[in-house]
Amino acid sequence: MASRPSSREQLAKPDDVFALAKLGYQQELKRNFSKYEIMSTAFSIIGLLPSIASSLIFALPAGPVGMVWGWFIASIFTFLVSVAMADLGSAMPTAGGLYWWTHYFSAPAWKNPLAFLVGYSNTLGVIGGLCSTDYGFALMFLSIVHMSVGEGTFAPTNGTVYLVFVVCIITHATVVTFASKIMAKLQVIFMVANLLLIALTIIILPIGRKHTNGAHFVFLKSENLTGWPPVWTFFLSWMCPIWSVGGFEACVHLSEEAKNAPTAVPWGIMSSCGLSSFLGFVVMIVIATSMTTDINSLINTPLGQPFAQICLDALGIRGAIFMMSLLAVAQWLMGLSVLVAGSRQSWAFSRDGALPFSKFFSEINQTFGYIPLRTVWGCSVAALILGLLSLIAPAAAWALFSLGVASNHLAWFMPIFARVVWGRDKFVPGPFYTGVWSIPIAVISCFFLLFSIVTAMLPANGPKVTPETMNYTVVINGAVWGGALLYYFLDARRWFTGPRITLDAAHSGLTEEQEEMISKEALVDIR
Repeated sequence: MASRPSSREQLAKPDDVFALAKLGYQQELKRNFSKYEIMSTAFSIIGLLPSIASSLIFALPAGPVGMVWGWFIASIFTFLVSVAMADLGSAMPTAGGLYWWTHYFSAPAWKNPLAFLVGYSNTLGVIGGLCSTDYGFALMFLSIVHMSVGEGTFAPTNGTVYLVFVVCIITHATVVTFASKIMAKLQVIFMVANLLLIALTIIILPIGRKHTNGAHFVFLKSENLTGWPPVWTFFLSWMCPIWSVGGFEACVHLSEEAKNAPTAVPWGIMSSCGLSSFLGFVVMIVIATSMTTDINSLINTPLGQPFAQICLDALGIRGAIFMMSLLAVAQWLMGLSVLVAGSRQSWAFSRDGALPFSKFFSEINQTFGYIPLRTVWGCSVAALILGLLSLIAPAAAWALFSLGVASNHLAWFMPIFARVVWGRDKFVPGPFYTGVWSIPIAVISCFFLLFSIVTAMLPANGPKVTPETMNYTVVINGAVWGGALLYYFLDARRWFTGPRITLDAAHSGLTEEQEEMISKEALVDIR
């Protein structure tokens, strides 16, 4: 079978080029990631134990019931979302999947504005994810310093936290730039390191603690250490698993770098989410077993990091420093993977001309291994700006966590909703498909995502807010969502028509037979 010589052949196998061509896109990124490396990347982004350590503050006010059962319930709903996303990712694997799917399934009158909104919301979400990950690293690093020099000797300011955050962001961007050719292989190493860290924690925390809590405390003891009614305090505890396990979306953004993407992407989404949900439930039980019963002392610890205090109580100063050092390394590696995936989403949105300076950011750098180098650094600079929230107050800094949840969950909600309401007849299943369960799973996912968006907007301490306790998520997300729609209706509606066709038949790397099939099977008009 004859094929036309093309430089695209060195980037991907013909079947992968064909799958992307059906969506109207030229293969521009090198497909380095196997399905195991895709899954490993998502698992590394989830970074289960450092994620739990960073977001445990959301679960503690509800007590062990919020920690254990809040995790269990929220992770079930989150897994259903991952299944709904896997259906779409298998059928239409592209780096800009969320807004591409929204545009494809939505009614003609709504497809352009909704896709525009989803693209901006997802961009904010991935940048917010990078911010919250690296802010969590800064707190971990400084808690280690605090334990090392002794209480009363070192008291980090908001400015100190931000400085560590800046250094972390810059080192991530530098490593992603120069290590792009081995980044796929590194993800497997990162995943193994995370699994070993989880196993170590499950073993040594209960052993180190002289007195462990009984089953009644772990599974039945509830608290309400906020100004909200008890039920809302319990719902707010869901933010811990929702934020911790949400990294499975990265598989979508790596679709155009995945080998056999229609199979690898859904497998990566569900396996990373399912494994993290189960292991997280086990870890939460272990933490509840090993921590002090004085939960207020954990929330208000001078270390600034509740999990660091738990380790200190259980393992002593040397054991806690050792444990938190391992966690900090894992958190740093997690941020590295977040930047890899986030830069791909921003590149895909730039490729379709929707972001400011899209022509500049859509360029692919061949010198460093066919990567979107400009969006790597663009996302990093945006994260540095957004991270300035940490200079206001700790409560404002926690908005870095919840704004990522709210932004991404809106971006996840829209394509699933559009498929249920407008796109049932347009959906063509890929190799992975849940069949008759597909629509019920999608409907449940939509309700959960809407609920989690509202929950992410609530102030953590109660309905009475001050500038210091305000949850700035509602302000930032409201500005981005409202600004995106205003920008669209005032200007972008004149030129934004959705995802752009970049397929070049003369240099596509397709076989002649595939080119004939494209004309019949393409999901978009590529003429």
